[in-house]
Amino acid sequence: MILVRPQMGENIGAAARGMLNFGLDRMRVVAPRDGWPNPRAVAMASGAGRLLDHAGLFPDTAAAVADCHYVFATTARPRELTKPVLTPEEAMAQARALVAAGKRVGILFGPERTGLENDDIALANAIVTVPVNPDFPSLNLAQCVLLAGYEWRRQTDGTIPVPDIDLATAIERQHLGDHYEETLEAAGFFFPETKAANMKRNLRSMWARLPLTRADVQTLHGLLRQVVRRLG
Repeated sequence: MILVRPQMGENIGAAARGMLNFGLDRMRVVAPRDGWPNPRAVAMASGAGRLLDHAGLFPDTAAAVADCHYVFATTARPRELTKPVLTPEEAMAQARALVAAGKRVGILFGPERTGLENDDIALANAIVTVPVNPDFPSLNLAQCVLLAGYEWRRQTDGTIPVPDIDLATAIERQHLGDHYEETLEAAGFFFPETKAANMKRNLRSMWARLPLTRADVQTLHGLLRQVVRRLG
C-alpha cells in the first residue's frame, strides 16, 4: 500500500491498522505533509506500530513505484486518462494472481483533500474505483485502505493463476518514457507549448497502461535508437 502525500498522521496510523487486520505489512509513504516519523500515526496505529517502523519513505510517487511490476491507482473518478477501470474485488483478484506469480504490486492512495493527481495516476497500470454513492463519493484514506485490504484477504482462495511473464518494472517503463520524451522533444513533437505537458502525461500514461515485458522495453529502446541513427 502506497500512501501518496498523506496529510494527517492519524489516517496513516489507521491505515496501518487496517492493513495488518488483513495480513498486509508493507507500507510506503510518499512525502507526508507533517514529516516522518509521525508520532500521531504511531499512537493511532496501536498494535500495528511495527508496520510503521518498517514503512518506506519516498520523495515522490515515481520513486515509490519504481520497482513495481504493476500499479493500481485508487480514485473516485477515471479522469481523462485512458486506463482499465476495476472494482476493488476485480483489482485484488488480479493483484493476488500477480503476487502469486512473483510480481511486485503497488496500490496508490491519494492525499485526504484532493486524492491522487493526474501525474500520479499516469504512472499506474489500472484504476480502482469503489461503486459508492455518486452524490457523496469521498472515502477517508484509512477507509479506502481498509476496503482494499478486505478484498485482498477475500481473494486468499480461488486465485486465478497468471502466466510467468517477465513484466517490466515501473522504473524500466519510466526510463523508456524518458528516452522517447527526450527524442520527441528534440524532434519538435511537443507543439504547441501550451499542450506539451498534457501530451507528455498522456504518453507516460500509455507506457504505464501497456503490459510491457522487459523484452518489449528493450525492443522499443532499440527501435528508437535505430530510427534516430538512420535519420541522423
